Amino acid sequence: MRWKAALAGAVLGGMMIGWRTPPAEHEARQAEDAWIPLFNGKNLDGWKLKFVGCELGKNELDTVRVEDGVMRIVYDNYERFEGRFGHIFYEKPFSDYRLRVEYRFIGEQAPGGPGWAFRNSGVMVHSQSPESMRKDQPFPVSIEVQLLGGDGTHERHNANLCTPGTNVVYKGKLHTQHCTDSTSKTYHGDQWVTVEIEVRNHELIRHIIDGQTVLEYTLPQLDPDDADARRLMQSQDLILDQGYIALQAESHPIEFRRVDIQPLDDH
Repeated sequence: MRWKAALAGAVLGGMMIGWRTPPAEHEARQAEDAWIPLFNGKNLDGWKLKFVGCELGKNELDTVRVEDGVMRIVYDNYERFEGRFGHIFYEKPFSDYRLRVEYRFIGEQAPGGPGWAFRNSGVMVHSQSPESMRKDQPFPVSIEVQLLGGDGTHERHNANLCTPGTNVVYKGKLHTQHCTDSTSKTYHGDQWVTVEIEVRNHELIRHIIDGQTVLEYTLPQLDPDDADARRLMQSQDLILDQGYIALQAESHPIEFRRVDIQPLDDH
């Protein structure tokens, strides 16, 4: 009967360990377990690259690399940037989710990169597929959550909104302005920054930094005044309920060490 006593002791010990775990810590563990890595820290499995002027899948001048567990977008092989914007797409679309991206800007901007692209990158959500982009199309039709770093002196809000080929409803009105500032603080230097994006199909998109909502809006939709958006409207609805996720390569080196998703199934 010793095995019964041992089993009872193990069960009781496990229960006691569970009782000793503070509820807040237990909830935090459960919340962390709900995140699913889209970037595996080893390679670009599950991701597709699209650079201006290149066929889908070409890694222009070895711009995107995975080194030491980090996805790096670097420009050491470029003599000049020459408008070669790129996007790294995850392979499948999503609709209702929370996305967590941990990133930092590093080094110097590529020669010839536009001034506005200094310490500038972005996360595209509800994006068109990479396969549907024109070969020379610089940006996918999408909702962009801008990742922006300061210059060490001036104020520059982070997690702003830009709308290539799209519009949103902001503060109850159709919003056609291309870029809109958030209420975030400025993030100077090469520090790691975590941005979260809550996407509830077309009902709500929320930008979050340090647990604080810095911008939110509703009804992401195609812009009928944009040629690429009009092309998409021939085969899909005006309102965007889902789409692809993409990371930008806009001429300033950047590293991503986490890209995680948390499906939201309470719809």
